[in-house]
Amino acid sequence: MSTSNLHQIGMTCSRSTTRRDVMQAGLFSTASVLFSNTHAATAPAPQALPAAPFKTKAKSVIQVFLWGGMSHNDTWDPKPDAGYDYNGPMKAPLSTNVAGIRLSEWFPKLAQQADKFSLIRSMTHGNNGHETAAYLVQTAHQPGERLAYPSVGAVFSYFRGKNYKGVLPPYVVLTQPQGRFSEEGFLGAKLKPFATGGDPNASRFEVEGVISRSISDTRQQARRDLLAKMDTLRQTAGGDAQLTASEQAKAEAYDMILGKGREVFDLSKEKPELRDRYGRHTFGQDCLAARRMVESGVPYIVINYPGGWDTHSNHFQTMGRQAPELDQGLAALLLDLKERGLLESTLVWCCGEFGRGPKIDWQPPWNGGRNHYGKVFSVLVAGGGFKGGHVVGSSDAKAEEVKDRPVYPVDLLGSVYQLAGIDPKAKLPHPMGLEAHVLPYGEEGVKSAGLLTEIM
Repeated sequence: MSTSNLHQIGMTCSRSTTRRDVMQAGLFSTASVLFSNTHAATAPAPQALPAAPFKTKAKSVIQVFLWGGMSHNDTWDPKPDAGYDYNGPMKAPLSTNVAGIRLSEWFPKLAQQADKFSLIRSMTHGNNGHETAAYLVQTAHQPGERLAYPSVGAVFSYFRGKNYKGVLPPYVVLTQPQGRFSEEGFLGAKLKPFATGGDPNASRFEVEGVISRSISDTRQQARRDLLAKMDTLRQTAGGDAQLTASEQAKAEAYDMILGKGREVFDLSKEKPELRDRYGRHTFGQDCLAARRMVESGVPYIVINYPGGWDTHSNHFQTMGRQAPELDQGLAALLLDLKERGLLESTLVWCCGEFGRGPKIDWQPPWNGGRNHYGKVFSVLVAGGGFKGGHVVGSSDAKAEEVKDRPVYPVDLLGSVYQLAGIDPKAKLPHPMGLEAHVLPYGEEGVKSAGLLTEIM
């Protein structure tokens, strides 16, 4: 990712088309391009929402995206009797604090938090391509259609952005965009996520466009003061409306760079023992940073799991390293949200774009790998109106097919939207005036078995 030095204020920012660019534009032009509470004013107003059948509970959403696809039967849908070609070394599922729910032996911490989450063991869409399956899971629209629909986060940013008053952007990704498709779709660049970059597990979380390795806060403030003194146009133009808007935009952007927004990313403010509970690894500290963003009111946060789960080869070695990190970070997040009284208003969902093949591929070059599998996989949901301690649906004896209660992308995302007070049937603004809705209800070929009412 290339960078360019913003010499007027001395910050180093990404030059890809992201919210960092919008923030940069806000520093030097009018407030109409500011990333946060002004961007929605420049777009058509969201449709008025009808009364939702479920009470709006989710003020914020944390999406943990296990890109690459996580094995379902090695994690949240263990099948200990399926045989060695399906289980490999995984033979001893763990009981949890909810009778009847078992998890893989790699998840002892989540096993003690099962009362706080529910598992969907019958998620399905049948698509085995990374890009197309990711698009399905995060939009519920069929890939290859005429329109490129926005992801869940961009939809949240569009509907929530109008009234959002937070310092941070309304859609934040830790730490890199997933990149399988255009997250903002036809809604445009202003609805792209703000990707933090950096590593929250480093001694200093260097958030791109906010925290620079080479420039101290004191020097940054000095550059701001110098720029103000040299800005003769502002001094002579007085009450010009555009310049006034520009000044407001700069003030809000600096509040993110040097003020409240910056504090959200300062994990050193947390107690060391809490950081240890989350895990001193990138994913664990991602989860902690996400909790801090929830406290600051960010509507939609995505944690793209660092390194991914595309385990075609050496599957069990990779899982043995990553699954304990996922277990630690996610369990700590749920417990921390609960202890702070935030779980009821924070919806957490965790899955990949598909599962991994239930039957292990022992042949070279895979050497015990699992391949793409969209027929059936598992999703963890918690908080924000979702009940804990339940299982929705099931797979068959070898986790190869849905046995009962299929859950399709439109069912999962529709449930998330309903709990957040977003009408799944609401219209979205298309730049060419084409008919577009949040979810594809009633469209040909769209499968649905209904919302997740049993856990809502």
